[in-house]
Amino acid sequence: MTSPRKTRIAIVFGGRSPEHAISCVSAGSILAALDPDEFEALPVGITRTGQWVLTSTDPARLAIADRQLPEVTAGSGTSVVLSGDPNARGLVVLDPTEGAGALGDVDVVFPVLHGAYGEDGTIQGLLEMAGLPYVGANVFASAAAMDKEFTKKLAAAEGIPTGPYVALRGGQSLTEEDKARLGLPVFVKPARAGSSYGITKVTDWAQLEAAVAAARAIDPKILVEQGIVGREIECGVLEGEYGGSPEASLLAEIRVVTGQEFYDFEAKYLDDSCEYDIPADLPDNVTRQIQDYARRTFTALDCAGLARVDFFVTADQQVYLNEINTMPGFTSTSMFPRMWAATGLEYPKLISRLIRTALRRGTGLH
Repeated sequence: MTSPRKTRIAIVFGGRSPEHAISCVSAGSILAALDPDEFEALPVGITRTGQWVLTSTDPARLAIADRQLPEVTAGSGTSVVLSGDPNARGLVVLDPTEGAGALGDVDVVFPVLHGAYGEDGTIQGLLEMAGLPYVGANVFASAAAMDKEFTKKLAAAEGIPTGPYVALRGGQSLTEEDKARLGLPVFVKPARAGSSYGITKVTDWAQLEAAVAAARAIDPKILVEQGIVGREIECGVLEGEYGGSPEASLLAEIRVVTGQEFYDFEAKYLDDSCEYDIPADLPDNVTRQIQDYARRTFTALDCAGLARVDFFVTADQQVYLNEINTMPGFTSTSMFPRMWAATGLEYPKLISRLIRTALRRGTGLH
């Protein structure tokens, strides 16, 4: 009796965004958690210049070691491309000596890409054209969630409160009226980036020009947000199984206890400067409100699969949406898997559920 064929999952990571390294770490964690009896992993790294390579299945090669971040390089594997032909359903090996050759069918793709060219709808569009099911949000939801301006607009239309902000496109500047309305401090950030890249806390308007330049080095469109004094609370959301309503996890609170002024890149990934509470110590009514807002934000943006929704809670228990991440980090310290583990869905089962959901949903309009 022959054993059933394992599900072939292409884990796509790295990419062209500033979040390349964290994507690599997330992929390593997923590789380590996959059930080898159920899944056959095809780790596909994308270099910073956009080349696709089939890499090692050893998750240790994708870990942060001595503060050194992992990276996909052209020499780290065999060059491959994804066929855009929905009849092909697979990767093609590019061998300069023998030409292209089919690698084989791919059943589902886990695009654990953060930021531009991955979390913003670009690879989702490619996968739709290829007819390959994939984990996570579709083209529209990925693009809308990646752009913090449009996240806020869609959330506001759903009645979910967001803090005051100004969106500045290329060439635009903050007016004196804007400054008076926002007050100090403000946070200046790229409109379409993650992992806290390019964010500056401005406590004096003399710092604004440098902060804008830092954000625009990543994205010509930036947001200037009023600094909300409050607690940082996160909630994980999963697409309901078998067409059910979205499900919300226990909440997590992040507290920066040393060094950094706010929850920046180093605090997230390199230093022991944060403490986490799961579940967050909040009144029951505030917990329920945040979970409700998280599910409604997920639905308002037409998300699928998963998302992490971030909020601020002020001293008088007012709740404000900060942002939504349609492909949150999956590292060993990332909040999304930690929240779901505390809720009762351990990391390997979480990964399996996401893959099953993607296979069941398929591609096309839903």
